[in-house]
Amino acid sequence: MEKINLKEKFLLFKEQWTPKIISGLNDQYIKLAKAEGEFVWHNHADEDELFFIVKGKLLIKFRDKDVELNEGEMIVIPKGVDHMPIAKEECCVMLIEPKSIKHTGEVKHEITKEDLEWI
Repeated sequence: MEKINLKEKFLLFKEQWTPKIISGLNDQYIKLAKAEGEFVWHNHADEDELFFIVKGKLLIKFRDKDVELNEGEMIVIPKGVDHMPIAKEECCVMLIEPKSIKHTGEVKHEITKEDLEWI
């Protein structure tokens, strides 16, 4: 039961699209990620995921619409929904996701991460 300073945690890494685990909550991980550029189209067949924008802006493309998230905003993406995050400039994101979630769903891509680091 220690407090976590998100600003300090974001200073611990520079990698883009490489989530870092900062805590756990029941069967969920709380992760931080820096995003810049385009991710890959993917979905998570069995898990919902939450994106909370700590700093910057993130565009999330869906097959039928685009949603722009600004600092302090969040979205829950339901399981099975195709999406592709895009950040024109570096964006700092907090993710809340089930521990079982795969980084890029069933899509294998050069940015896919298998084992995530705790910070």
